[in-house]
Amino acid sequence: MRILLVASAFNSLTQRVHAELRDRGHEVPVELALPDRPLADAVRRHAPQLVVAPMLKTVIPEEVWAAHTCLVVHPGPVGDRGPSSLDWAIHEGAGRWGVTVLQAGAEMDAGDVWAAVACPVPEVGKSDLYRGEVADAALAAVLLAVERFASGTHVPDRQDAAGPGGVPVHVRPYLDQSVRRIDWAADSTAAVVRKLRAADSQPGVLDVLLGDEWYLHGGHPESELRGRPGELLATRAGAVCRATADGAVWIPELRPRRRAGQPPTYKLPAVRALGDRLPSLPDLAPPVLPGPQERRWTDIRYREAGDAGFLSFSFPGGAMSTGQCRRLLAAYREACGRPTSVLVLGGERDFFSNGIHLHVIEAAADPAAESWANINAIDDLVEAVLDTTDRLVVSAVAGNAAAGGLMLALAADEVWCRSGAVLNPHYRLMGLHGSEYWTYTLPRRVGPAAAGRLMREALPVSPAGALRLGLVDRVIDCGPGGFAAETGALAARLASLPATASRVAAKKAERDRRESSTPLAAFREAELIRMRRVFDDPAAPYHALRRAFVRKERPRDTPAHLAGPGLRNPLRPPV
Repeated sequence: MRILLVASAFNSLTQRVHAELRDRGHEVPVELALPDRPLADAVRRHAPQLVVAPMLKTVIPEEVWAAHTCLVVHPGPVGDRGPSSLDWAIHEGAGRWGVTVLQAGAEMDAGDVWAAVACPVPEVGKSDLYRGEVADAALAAVLLAVERFASGTHVPDRQDAAGPGGVPVHVRPYLDQSVRRIDWAADSTAAVVRKLRAADSQPGVLDVLLGDEWYLHGGHPESELRGRPGELLATRAGAVCRATADGAVWIPELRPRRRAGQPPTYKLPAVRALGDRLPSLPDLAPPVLPGPQERRWTDIRYREAGDAGFLSFSFPGGAMSTGQCRRLLAAYREACGRPTSVLVLGGERDFFSNGIHLHVIEAAADPAAESWANINAIDDLVEAVLDTTDRLVVSAVAGNAAAGGLMLALAADEVWCRSGAVLNPHYRLMGLHGSEYWTYTLPRRVGPAAAGRLMREALPVSPAGALRLGLVDRVIDCGPGGFAAETGALAARLASLPATASRVAAKKAERDRRESSTPLAAFREAELIRMRRVFDDPAAPYHALRRAFVRKERPRDTPAHLAGPGLRNPLRPPV
């Protein structure tokens, strides 16, 4: 079936729906809803059998929904309406939520219900929830709605004033900053964290800090520090700690409020954003290898279970700056000094990694020099993984991974991926050739032809598709909250297998053979020659593309690789 995806942006949920529908043999072109680009003209051009809108912030025009069945994904349960559904769910402490697939009509969120799927609401930030439990529910609802539409016999549930089946309609207003505002003198740590998480990653919570207006992004409770409410107490891993009425919170990122006539602002690590404004504060740097006894928030942690070690990391947005790469490399080297036979590398939920930190690069006095430092720092980390010959290394990909972050995962002996992840094994949309030893690891896994196709097409890949390609070794079908336990059990089993010792011995022999023919350093050198050429050329597209990405500039048109004909997965037969 030809299914046109209409979206305000090709975000993580739209990518996931795109990849999963292609896996099922559908033709899935994408059209972005952009100013001065009439959606009706695009829909006529594509002539779809069905229109699906996974993430749409604008109204579908009547001339489109009157001529085509248009299914809109609403991130709220049946009866919920309004533009801030997830924000309200977290803000009000909901334990359960849901996703509804509605048919577009004259009134926003009031169309017939084609599918609805419930989901839990764990204590995480909005963006983490959106990419995790909500995305799982949304995909299940979309697939069910598509199946029902394809049957030609399904009659969707109509909504009335009381909602379908008598469910009350709850129209929620936009959750503005007057509601999000933090009262540092009165709000408890739990209340502050809840407000911060409800605004993550957009729009953030507007606040005054050190005399300037900032949007606060992300929030983690602090277990020990106390101070005068609103006061900055310490720094750690680029974050700042701020006192609440009864405790304190860690705030990882800040974004300055945009001034009239100035370009859009963007998030940065809090310490980096404040710069010289930051007073002298104690830097509570975590241990190189923080263990389970480390109670304070930190972005890198380590634990052991029997002969298996687990090095987890969680960086905002999946981006890894030069400093973060170096800290993770130091922790990795420490972990390799532990008496384990299996080392699991990866977060317990949400992003694995998206590679170099474009925001930090954009903010640097010399973006070209920072680009070079960052790519070498992540290359050093990948090299350390590839050169580990005394144990098996497993990449545990709990969530999305892209570009150099995905290539970091491929450096391991095995890649275990949650079924809800979205993988983007390419670089060209940022105008880069790429490094991270991809010219060695990607063809080694999928073959030169498939590696070239993945790089050229620059399309998202589902975990199931990645398994068929050989990009990953195992897909773990579980919710975001169950991934850590699943990987823990699998790692313990792998460490106990008699064959693991022989595999480790074979790794050393293979490394010696490889180094005698084509050393790893040759792959890195060839990649970095091309990367350096781009970094040092002010006219290279990378610089404009990076700036547009960081400042969230809308494209003028839908990218050709998304709107092209067909977009059917060549690995699957047509439906």
